[in-house]
Amino acid sequence: MSKIAPCLWFATEAEEAARFYAGLIPDSRIDQVQRAPADSPGGQAGTVLVVGFTLGGTRFTALNGGVGAEFSHAISFQIDCADQAEVDRLWHGLSAGGKTEQCGWLRDRYGISWQIVPTALPKLLADPDPAKAKRVMEAMLGMTRIDIAGLERAWRGA
Repeated sequence: MSKIAPCLWFATEAEEAARFYAGLIPDSRIDQVQRAPADSPGGQAGTVLVVGFTLGGTRFTALNGGVGAEFSHAISFQIDCADQAEVDRLWHGLSAGGKTEQCGWLRDRYGISWQIVPTALPKLLADPDPAKAKRVMEAMLGMTRIDIAGLERAWRGA
């Protein structure tokens, strides 16, 4: 079966972005930097054209396409975080120079949307007691960076 990998289009920041992400997310690395063999819309011969990299064990490609393409919320990358320390580290790292948004969403400095989600959140939202699940949902809707202790307080009805 063919493998599927996201390709992110940048004006000229492909290598910078890939190194930024690989430095923040565990099990990540730069796998390949391909330089343009000739002048192209992405830059002159010899400049970075494509970067192959791995984020959290998933293969990605970053392309310098010359003209910047705008990213939207229609596609985002969700990171499941084991605990609040991981939520906080990734939230602060990815949001630096970007924009924070509601419910654990942010746009990084390159305009890519991320969801920083503690593994506790879907479990709490799926509680069979609808009153508990509703309180968790309402608490989450009032948050930007997800606060696990706040979710748990809402779940308990505190």
